[in-house]
Amino acid sequence: MRDMARVGLEPSPTVTHGGRKALVLFTLCLGVLIALVDTSVVNLAIQSIGSSLVAPVPALQWVLDAFNLTYAALLLTGGLIADLYGQRLAFQRGAAALTVASLGCAFAPSIGFLIGPRAGVGAALLLPASLSIVRVVWTDQAERSRARGVWASCNGLAFVIGPTLGGFCIAWFGWLSVFLLVVPLAIAAFVLAAIVVPESLDPADRHEDFPAQIVGAIVLGGLAYTGIVGQYAGGPSIIALVLSAVSLPLFFRVERRTGTAALVPLDLFRKRRSCGAITAATSMAFGIYGVIFLVPLVWQSSGFLTPQAAGLALTPSALLFFLIAPRSGHMAQRVGVRVMTAGGTALIGCGLLVAATTHAGRPLIVAEIGLLLAGIGMGLNTGPLISVAVDAVSAARSGMASACRAYDRRHAWRRFPRHGLCSVARRHGRVTCRDVGQRFSAALRRAG
Repeated sequence: MRDMARVGLEPSPTVTHGGRKALVLFTLCLGVLIALVDTSVVNLAIQSIGSSLVAPVPALQWVLDAFNLTYAALLLTGGLIADLYGQRLAFQRGAAALTVASLGCAFAPSIGFLIGPRAGVGAALLLPASLSIVRVVWTDQAERSRARGVWASCNGLAFVIGPTLGGFCIAWFGWLSVFLLVVPLAIAAFVLAAIVVPESLDPADRHEDFPAQIVGAIVLGGLAYTGIVGQYAGGPSIIALVLSAVSLPLFFRVERRTGTAALVPLDLFRKRRSCGAITAATSMAFGIYGVIFLVPLVWQSSGFLTPQAAGLALTPSALLFFLIAPRSGHMAQRVGVRVMTAGGTALIGCGLLVAATTHAGRPLIVAEIGLLLAGIGMGLNTGPLISVAVDAVSAARSGMASACRAYDRRHAWRRFPRHGLCSVARRHGRVTCRDVGQRFSAALRRAG
């Protein structure tokens, strides 16, 4: 192992003793917000984009889903790049890619030129790197748990900032502004990372493992593609699902032959704690992130709330998430991870049940109570679950572990709401996934 690689895994004295950890965390959170706010803002701009570029409905859907498909396919590669070539390098390249892509979208002359830059290459580099940097910079377990809680709370914060800020930008400056908004923030993240974030890498005799990257991209990309087109393209989605299922055992076979240099450490799936954490996080994402997407969409599509008002209505639950998550690590140390996550999951379940009693998200006070309970549960759960999943491997593999964690969190809810994978019909006046999907499709048709 190279000496520079060994040294790279230790945080620099400037970061450790100079009081700059807050700036490092701010930089990482800024990167997370850029990647997540970008997608939530674009959701609001679809109707304006369709009218301006005279785009058909399928093309508009790919404006949203091109990001998710490429992000899923390249996520393992992004985590590997962070481990092999440097976590700060991967973070900066991700910020740079988001900047270039946003400029390309803002000045696209047609819908085809807009879809291309929507590829999620930047996010696939930035998000795993940002979480793995937390593992390296914060060596104390308690401090690391607090830092991860803050990092995780930015996920909820993005759902408030995106619709609220995006609604004002579209109303005042048009749809171009939602892409241009990302540019100065991404540049700021790039510059701050160069100044305050230490570089860290440890190849540990690993290599690019191209066969595993290709097969892994087929597995994850196939799952994402099935979720994206499953509602309206049965044949291609079945082919993608079968291809993904066939490729999964092949992926494990390739990784067993690679041994210690494997792209994904197979030991991660043999540990009950890490498997349990990933499973719990995926289940949690299906519930809470689906509701966070669905409820504001119903409010807006029914004319009950404007995009700005819908974003403001989500603010209380997101603020609770943001305030509780940084403290969840300390609380878990006192009461235990199992008790903490069980209580958090119970609160999320109660919140979802309360939200399910509403009629299209009304009365508002009932929906708010459900969202508040879910926000508290998310704040309690997210930090401990991330810690268990990422700490299950060595710091040298934290980029890959972060990539696995990022996939289960993001794509569980991304596939769930818009494309009708939940086929429960609308009953007793309650809006369900299929109903919202129909409303969303109707809005796209009006845009086209």
